[in-house]
Amino acid sequence: MRQRKLRLGVAGLGRAFSVMVPTLSADARVEIVAGADPRAEARERFAADFSARAYASVQELCADERVEAVYVATPHQFHAEHVALAAQHGKHALVEKPMALSVADCRAMIDAAEAAGVQLVVGHSHSFDAPIRRAREIVESGAVGAVRMITAFNYTDFLYRPRRPEELDTGQGGGVIFNQAAHQIDIVRLLGGGRVRSVRAATGAWDAARPTEGAYTALLTFEEGFAASVVYSGYGHFDSDEFCGWVGEMGETKDPAAYGTARKLLQGVSSPEDETALRNARGYGRPGAPSPAAGRGKAAFHQHFGVVLVSCERADLRPLPHGVMIYDDAAARLDALPAPDVPRSEVIDELYDAIVNRQAPVHDGAWALATTEACLALLQSAREQKEVFLQHQVAPSRRGRQ
Repeated sequence: MRQRKLRLGVAGLGRAFSVMVPTLSADARVEIVAGADPRAEARERFAADFSARAYASVQELCADERVEAVYVATPHQFHAEHVALAAQHGKHALVEKPMALSVADCRAMIDAAEAAGVQLVVGHSHSFDAPIRRAREIVESGAVGAVRMITAFNYTDFLYRPRRPEELDTGQGGGVIFNQAAHQIDIVRLLGGGRVRSVRAATGAWDAARPTEGAYTALLTFEEGFAASVVYSGYGHFDSDEFCGWVGEMGETKDPAAYGTARKLLQGVSSPEDETALRNARGYGRPGAPSPAAGRGKAAFHQHFGVVLVSCERADLRPLPHGVMIYDDAAARLDALPAPDVPRSEVIDELYDAIVNRQAPVHDGAWALATTEACLALLQSAREQKEVFLQHQVAPSRRGRQ
């Protein structure tokens, strides 16, 4: 039977949208019918690329009767407001990570969706990635015994990519905690069953010219008694993709000779305005950028978020861009996964099934609130130099529950 298309409106045509374009333009279950952005050049490009309506405000987008669901890809500080707008107009919402910047805003988003009877899915985080989900399936099967420890680390150049001023302000959702820990904590929560008991963390803000957290290390203890150590650095020195066969976060093959590219690009920047212009010049709607239809070919690898090891009673598991390595008592073997036909299709799986098939998503509001709570606890623990205990943690829901 032919699947009906989900009519999607896009709120915010910036970096998050540009990363999701290959998914949204290639997945046959989605029809992009409208978009909103304050930048005229982005609206013009969007209308041409998708033959869709383009609005200057999210309010106008949400009022469009053709829009069935809104992909909220606006800056973090506006997520709560824009999800509420979507819900008020009876629209389902797919909201980018981080869900919001406070637990109270997360709760308000959940309440707004529930009051309107609409679905709320939060993604993309890298816990959607097929190798992570396959590792979780192996754990849930019981074949390797219970989880005993999780180790995750990622070293990137995140802090030196062109940024707007608010992206270097923690209070406005800047820095690596909201942008990167949201991925890593979501991963270890999914692999570990979700229920983090406490967080003890330290953060690093080592560059006065980039005055926000660029690194962290944290220990997350789980209700079941094991712990996860998570480490992240965005300072652009060591690149942990070296440990992933030089496959980058987006599943692309990387050139080790391109070392230091991000820092070199910023050398010609003399003001926040210059950096914002540089960022915009690299974003969606820029002159000369290829069409979203370009590069639709099948990706060679799955996306990933650095090195992850799950130590279980009878084996260690390591998700990789092409499968899951299983190191058990007898041998080391690869549980291979085929290359993705559509990148990030798992996000559409959850959104489509939640709206059309009424299946409970894994990455629902309660799940994303719990990840946000852990991220906020990381900041609090580093600031107060103490262990922080959590109150809103949940286990992942099982797909298919009515």
